[in-house]
Amino acid sequence: MSIPNIITLGRILLVPFIVWAIASNQMEIAFAVFIVAGISDAVDGFLAKRFDMASELGALLDPLADKALLVSIYMALGIGGAIPRWLVILVVSRDIMIVTAVIVSWLFDKPVAMKPLMVSKLNTGAQVAFAALILASLSFGFQPAPYDSILMVFVTAFTLVSVSLYLVEWVRHMGTIEAR
Repeated sequence: MSIPNIITLGRILLVPFIVWAIASNQMEIAFAVFIVAGISDAVDGFLAKRFDMASELGALLDPLADKALLVSIYMALGIGGAIPRWLVILVVSRDIMIVTAVIVSWLFDKPVAMKPLMVSKLNTGAQVAFAALILASLSFGFQPAPYDSILMVFVTAFTLVSVSLYLVEWVRHMGTIEAR
């Protein structure tokens, strides 16, 4: 268990706290936890790269922590009416589709290599920026317009392009399976 992995596990443990804070309308706490989670993500990545502490476990845990945090925030904000539910459905469905494709690949004994696409990194960046803007606006009482609409367009576009590219790649990968 390396220090970066412990930090990542800590980030996963922050998920229930941020969901509680949003559900309890404690937006200042939610925003603060979000900032702590973001800093911990940067720190664990820095430590893993700078001090050669990268591990296979960390490569699995880090994106899991990011997704658990973002999906939970989007769901909590969507249920609370702070963001459109269609956007929550889009973001969560993309992740469910990707995880399902990976599981199906394993079931067919054709594991697919997990390589994040550049558009997925842009997607994650847009999702983080949008969540941060909404949490900040709810915490500090300002109107996020027009930036919320602009970021929503980016999240939507990157999510649709990302899932499409992953789906095409997965179909191509799975197309080599022989019928029995």
